[in-house]
Amino acid sequence: MRIDAVEVINLHYPYPPGQGFRFAGGQATGRLTSLVRVHTDGDLIGLGSAYSHPDLVRIIIDRHLAPQLLGTDPTQTDQLWEKMNRLTQWYGRKGAAISALGALDVAFWDLRAQAAGQPLWRMLGADAGNVAAYASALLWQDDVDTLRVEARRHLEAGFRRMKMRLGRNREYDEAAFLAVRREVGTSGDVMVDGSMHYTMDGALHLARLLDTENAFWFEEPFAPDALESFAELRRQVQVPIALGENEFGVTGFGTVTAAGAADILQPDVSRGGGITECRRVASLAARSGLKVATHTWNDAVAVVANAHMVAGLPNGLTVEIDRTGNPLIDNLLNEPLTVQEGRLLLSDAPGLGVTLNQDVVDRYRIPDDQYVPEGNYGDMIFPAVPGEADLRNG
Repeated sequence: MRIDAVEVINLHYPYPPGQGFRFAGGQATGRLTSLVRVHTDGDLIGLGSAYSHPDLVRIIIDRHLAPQLLGTDPTQTDQLWEKMNRLTQWYGRKGAAISALGALDVAFWDLRAQAAGQPLWRMLGADAGNVAAYASALLWQDDVDTLRVEARRHLEAGFRRMKMRLGRNREYDEAAFLAVRREVGTSGDVMVDGSMHYTMDGALHLARLLDTENAFWFEEPFAPDALESFAELRRQVQVPIALGENEFGVTGFGTVTAAGAADILQPDVSRGGGITECRRVASLAARSGLKVATHTWNDAVAVVANAHMVAGLPNGLTVEIDRTGNPLIDNLLNEPLTVQEGRLLLSDAPGLGVTLNQDVVDRYRIPDDQYVPEGNYGDMIFPAVPGEADLRNG
């Protein structure tokens, strides 16, 4: 089997006016992702996903990586990862390049498992095709009772864990967390994402409440490079500290681990170098006694790819599923994401076991000759919003 063609598909979902979620970064106006299809000289097609600047992903793959990959055997995942890393190392050890090569790596693993006639989770060492999953939502609301109602909805949908976003102000954060914690009860888990919006005093104050209320983790209260602050917070509180959605590869996560900055690492195959590199991150975590809980926020292909990987990890903890009403999550696949009793079910079909809903792809596809529209996409803003206040919860 040889690679015959590589296709990049950038998708853009604009929220209806006034319906995007509110969070520490403002009002989201839309969502973005990049899909990659790797075509072979046979009938098999591999699927991957990248979460980065879509215009950069296209340039890196179309203009640099794809021409170097044509005619190679996609099942040689380790060798192809090293080849792509050598090609991009001088400009891409972090950021868009490693995310782009990671999308290709996921597609190669998909093809490798398809060629072997196995579901990817089995090839990666899992005993069963399911993995613990949590609902990722519960964004800012003026009435915290709305959060309680939403938490009940996630429980009724089969989730036993859920993550909420705080970092608004001290009064709101406490009331919002307690409302969700009480609704979930002692049989479920609540995670808190600090959205990089805390001072040390503010983080310590909230973390003590999270300790008392047995929160599952406290994620990114500080900017990702503030590793000394993460380590100091970790020394003073009991709630596990989670970090890594803005980190890349073994090199980046090695720095996090060496600093003693986290209890739980959060790589993402669509951001941090694909399955090959994120499995190396998981091995690094295991050597330090740390757990892995993958980040996902862009599309359902990334959710499924992360889930296959986590299912096969001895230190795999859980996977993230965006439940904010994003069609790139909810409708992108012909096979719906199914959660039962807190676990995401994976297909027994070979490879990732999923196919794209072509109607959804066509509806949200950005034409190949057009750039990403302006907007606030949650993790990325094009262009930067001038004069935005730097509000930190002290």
